[in-house]
Amino acid sequence: MIRPAVLFVCLGNICRSPLAEAAFRAEAARAGLDALADSAGTADYHVGEPPDPRAVRTAARFGSDISGYRGRQVEAADFARFSHILALDHANLQGLKRIMPAGSGAQLGLLLDQVPGRAGQAVADPWYGDEEGFLITWQDVSAAARALVAELAR
Repeated sequence: MIRPAVLFVCLGNICRSPLAEAAFRAEAARAGLDALADSAGTADYHVGEPPDPRAVRTAARFGSDISGYRGRQVEAADFARFSHILALDHANLQGLKRIMPAGSGAQLGLLLDQVPGRAGQAVADPWYGDEEGFLITWQDVSAAARALVAELAR
């Protein structure tokens, strides 16, 4: 089996995509799936910055330490490095489609397409809300991580 490599993408790479990366890493470890995981943003707003403190606290609440993660922007090389590039919402999916090099073999899609009954839905951005929004985001990305790991492990 070829080692899956999954990139999770939101806008700034400090809220949703780091949580998705952490949930996927945890689920892959539980399932014994050897997979590469990373996250990035389509914008360069937070390159080099740690995740939002609310995201760090939410991940820690569920046993994942994301305090060492740093924001980065998607780059053309990612389309060769990753087998799956999953956007957290429609705007970022469109941004990825615009920068995807011709001939890329990466599977591009929405993260929640992995969850039965959630295809076409976006993970809500918790940035403007309170801690509760980050909990909802964690629940969404965790459900997607479980479904994605189950599919990749087949």
